[in-house]
Amino acid sequence: MTRTSLNRTLRRAYVILGFVLVIALVARLSDHIPGLSGSGAEQILKDIYDYLKDMALVLVTVVAAYLANVFQKRSKFVESLEQEWRGIVTTKTALVSYCDRPYPSLEDYLKAYCRISETIDNMRIVYRNAGETDKIVGLYPYAPLHDMRRALQWLDPRKKPNTAASERKLAQDAILQSFAALRENFLEELDLEEPRHPLLISGGRRLKRPGAKRAARSEQERQRKRQDGEPQARPDVDTLLSHLYYDEQQSDARNGQANGGSNGSITGKAAAQARRPDV
Repeated sequence: MTRTSLNRTLRRAYVILGFVLVIALVARLSDHIPGLSGSGAEQILKDIYDYLKDMALVLVTVVAAYLANVFQKRSKFVESLEQEWRGIVTTKTALVSYCDRPYPSLEDYLKAYCRISETIDNMRIVYRNAGETDKIVGLYPYAPLHDMRRALQWLDPRKKPNTAASERKLAQDAILQSFAALRENFLEELDLEEPRHPLLISGGRRLKRPGAKRAARSEQERQRKRQDGEPQARPDVDTLLSHLYYDEQQSDARNGQANGGSNGSITGKAAAQARRPDV
């Protein structure tokens, strides 16, 4: 179920529900509406109101079940759409990789061709052809996939045994251009939103400083003391891990000092805590 179908179905449900509520309101207030009060229509409206009141639970249940079915169809459709897009991305990678090969073999070509052929046919899982009826085939919904196929077929080693690097580069550019056009339209159906916390700068790095709260350090020390009080099952393993941990902390400290002494540095107390008493 596409986004347009979902919105159309929801609008239809809202209109019907609103119509029922208006009828119930008019029926409930019929004795206060001039022209209806004391007439035969008032009694009819009262009967309608009593019927709606008695059937309210059934009505709500039916509407809820209908909307649940609608959203379930939408969820399955989006899931199939995401799966199809992953397949398209994998296919694009296979085609671009084929064009990058200096001496692609017939086997390489057939693998890439099978990938694009499967991707084209898998589109039937999520979309039917545009303008398709019981008598006519219609138009394939995303033509750039066929453009990618044609660009690959242009390099068929059975027809062009010795393709030049410039020809493979041209085919690769055609594939990438077609993929970009496809992506711009295909992903619109997924209702993608901007990330809440994007990282938009090049060379971004973590801004948090090394360390932990005092409570976490205290708990770490308590756990170390408790473990040190227990017999060691494998002293050699404990010794090795302690040495490796201490060396890693020292290495991080040296890197932090080389970068200005702020990032990756540890205090002398932390370095001392890295050692076990039995080391």
